[in-house]
Amino acid sequence: MTLRWIAPMAAPFRALAPFGLLAAGLVLCGPAAAQQGTVRSTHGSWSVICDTPGGAAAEQCALMQNVVAEDRPEVGLSVVVLRTADNRAEILRVLAPLGVLLPNGLGLNVDGKDIGRAYFVRCFQDGCYAEVILEQPLLDTLRTGTAATFIVFQTPEEGIGIPVDLSGFSAGFDALP
Repeated sequence: MTLRWIAPMAAPFRALAPFGLLAAGLVLCGPAAAQQGTVRSTHGSWSVICDTPGGAAAEQCALMQNVVAEDRPEVGLSVVVLRTADNRAEILRVLAPLGVLLPNGLGLNVDGKDIGRAYFVRCFQDGCYAEVILEQPLLDTLRTGTAATFIVFQTPEEGIGIPVDLSGFSAGFDALP
């Protein structure tokens, strides 16, 4: 199974930009940071968070989990799943901290199986984003898996594995409006 990459200029990216800002406020400020939006429900390690971004006509919701590397508490990620504004696709977006090696991309393993890499599509002052369209094979893997590891690189040889608990992912995904 491979991940399908989406281009940074795709229409869904522009429509979803407010959630990038929502996720960014959570990952780099640590666990005590104030959250934007409202936690609608919690499913295992995942939360459905909803907010109405400025200028938006309707509330937007995302399934989120914020994590840090076990051996490097300064390296954290926000993992966000959301639907495009036209409800035609779901996006898996990961915000990594500044300082990661961009050409190596973001690796993903689920239950010890290499799923692939996503390229970083954009960096802002709060971090760099990798995102993929959440197609059915990847969605099924995340729904049935128990543990994912996202891998960022600080040097070409040094990957940092950041564990993501998949308990509650399936129920949280089903709860997305």
